[in-house]
Amino acid sequence: MSLRFRLNLLVTMLSLAFLVAAGVVLVRDTKDSIRERVEAATRVTVQLLDTVIVSSAMNPSLGPTHYVLQDFLRSLGYVRSSRIELYDYANNPLYISPSSTFKSEINPPQWFTKLVAPKVETVTRRVRYGVLIISSSAEGSIREAWSGFLQLMFMGIGFFVLLNLLVYGLLSHALRPVSHILHAINRIEQGDLTTRLERFSVPEFDKIGQSLNQMAVSLDAERQLEQNRQLTQLIQQHIEDERRSLARELHDELGQYVTAIKTFAVAIVNKTRESTPDIAANAQTIVAAANHIYDGMHNIIRQLRPAAMDNMGLVETLRDMVSGYQTQHPELNIQLHLSGQFQPMGENVNINIYRIVQEAVNNAIKHAHAQCINVHMLVDDEGLRLMICDDGVGMQLDLVDQTKHFGLLGMRERVQALHGQFKVVLPLLINFLFFWQYIYSWWETSSVSNTT
Repeated sequence: MSLRFRLNLLVTMLSLAFLVAAGVVLVRDTKDSIRERVEAATRVTVQLLDTVIVSSAMNPSLGPTHYVLQDFLRSLGYVRSSRIELYDYANNPLYISPSSTFKSEINPPQWFTKLVAPKVETVTRRVRYGVLIISSSAEGSIREAWSGFLQLMFMGIGFFVLLNLLVYGLLSHALRPVSHILHAINRIEQGDLTTRLERFSVPEFDKIGQSLNQMAVSLDAERQLEQNRQLTQLIQQHIEDERRSLARELHDELGQYVTAIKTFAVAIVNKTRESTPDIAANAQTIVAAANHIYDGMHNIIRQLRPAAMDNMGLVETLRDMVSGYQTQHPELNIQLHLSGQFQPMGENVNINIYRIVQEAVNNAIKHAHAQCINVHMLVDDEGLRLMICDDGVGMQLDLVDQTKHFGLLGMRERVQALHGQFKVVLPLLINFLFFWQYIYSWWETSSVSNTT
């Protein structure tokens, strides 16, 4: 059922209700009017005939009263709204007033007559040698009322039809944009986000159209963003695969060569230590260089792909990373705080969390010049929450173009790829101690919303 049909049906029902109410009021007023008219006419007729009866009684020379009344009534003729009957002492009719001829061509239906006909009132006057009966009669008034009622009813029906035609035409014109809007919504639903609506003359529909256009623009941008995000995630996955492959090659190939060089150099040292000390010293230098290369290679492998990730999981890998940073920077205070039951979360989640912590700690050390770094990770019913806090110099986010800072951008992309929320909060340095107190209070109560 269309909106236009429902609105037109509503107007039709309201119009019908108005016509019915107007008809009820009109019938009621008509009934009251007829009743008052008939009662007044009956009173006048009774008073007139009472005057004739009194005059006849006071003037016996005029003859018997019933004959005087008979002559008077014959000369009077039809009396509206009254039926007059005169009988002699033997109950023989001397006079019966003729029926009303007023609008005799009109024949009102019985239901209308029953609705508006007043109660018949009868007045009886006994005179010498006869009986005079006066009854109220509303036939003429009812026919007159029915005639007026028909005219009003035809006018109401004409107005009703005209009103519905006008309303239907106006609704058809006013609701014409609805079909365009529905067509646009269907196209957007089918994936055509280039759909746009033109301006409408009706302000409400124009606002809906502009909102729909803006929604289509936002959805198109969101779809492109999601495609870019998926592409970024795919690129990161390929990068991680390349890093894993490169780390394996370094460990398997270069590691073996370095180990072989170190083994040969140690053998040379052992054979030439007494006979040729110079050669032994040079071989010992090769051993030291091989050890240095081996340590550097393992640091590179750790940066490319943490070996503990595949063997011990995310938690132990984070502990190993924090321990490595603490060893490299003994002057700093770097701590890892864990809470909750950490279940296997998959390769994608593990490596992204690892890279986020790695990037955040590197930024805090290199750019923020932090002296204290705390990494908090919590798992509860709401999911995983990760917070990296430091006491570095910070930065003014309002003045920083984050699109050019690939560290923050990369962390944000990784978090959003995991359908999380990424926030950068810069507390005032003067409130640093209170801020740390708030962090530890949050960690104990677990009452803060998801923060990554």
